Amino acid sequence: MLKILGVSRSGYLAWQKRVPSDTQKRKEAVKVKIKDIYDDSKQNYGAPKITQKLQQEGETISERTVGKYMKEMGIKAQ
Repeated sequence: MLKILGVSRSGYLAWQKRVPSDTQKRKEAVKVKIKDIYDDSKQNYGAPKITQKLQQEGETISERTVGKYMKEMGIKAQ
């Protein structure tokens, strides 16, 4: 399978052992917060209101980033 994909064994094994970066960890943590806020609002809040709530909690994040994360998670306001 590695030959078909054009990947070396060492590259594949290095990829398996790779530790998530700090950015990736933060992104996952923010996604959890977004999902919590979204569910607490009974799936009514969109990116602007979720951004406000996150900023009130002390998170530094833009509305555009929240919108991108929501799109990745497949959620949107009603």
